[in-house]
Amino acid sequence: MVHHSKNSRRLALNRLASRFCVGLMSAALLAGCSPSRPAPEAEDEAHLPGGDDPYREKRLAMVETQLVARGISDERVLDAMTRIPRHRFVPRSRWPVAYGDFPVPIGEGQTISQPYIVALMTEHLGLQGQERVLEIGTGSGYQAAVLSRLAKEVYTIEIIPELAERARLVLSELGYDNVSVKTGDGYAGWEEHAPFDAIIITAAPSFVPSPLTDQLVEGGRLVVPLGQKGKTQMLTLIEKKEGKLMGKALCPVRFVPMTGEVEESGQDE
Repeated sequence: MVHHSKNSRRLALNRLASRFCVGLMSAALLAGCSPSRPAPEAEDEAHLPGGDDPYREKRLAMVETQLVARGISDERVLDAMTRIPRHRFVPRSRWPVAYGDFPVPIGEGQTISQPYIVALMTEHLGLQGQERVLEIGTGSGYQAAVLSRLAKEVYTIEIIPELAERARLVLSELGYDNVSVKTGDGYAGWEEHAPFDAIIITAAPSFVPSPLTDQLVEGGRLVVPLGQKGKTQMLTLIEKKEGKLMGKALCPVRFVPMTGEVEESGQDE
């Protein structure tokens, strides 16, 4: 009976995702028509462990030309991404390209997502500041850093030990002390810290594991790229309303596949 419920839920979401096809760049606006935003009065203290930050201007340009120009309007998201030193989350050799409009390799076959996608996924969580958030797929730790400036507590799980340890170290060095990093498979979530007001999955499963939706509070939001390995996925917003999961397709994306039990379960056929 439980197995049937999982499949029904997954199939409903997959049908919804396939029904919509929203171009990734369809929300783009002419940069010259974008409203101007004042620069922050003060930098996040975590930016300046060794003095002035030479990448501040690149961050400002990233926010204006990649985020605001494409319709990202949540001021808290924009401010967080203006202040957080994205370059610190990629290998030093890639610092000069850390603010480019594309994903950047971080090792172990993984990448840090394009800034616009980070902003888009974060904005759709609708965070107000008091939430407990779960992230599946820590990667570089950058998404967790963004979440840490928008929520009260962030719990993030990374299946690759080397990435988990690196992210834990960088987040600690930069002072993001409301982020807890766990090494392990995100399929089962993090039950001891559940329930969560919001969940974000930064790798693509073909279905949403039921332990994750079970750990989402009533009225909570979950953002996930849904799709098959090697194919374009659909970024999907899922909301829990009266115990039911309501899905909305956002735009096509391409993420690395979610690995671990989600691959081995055999439920994606």
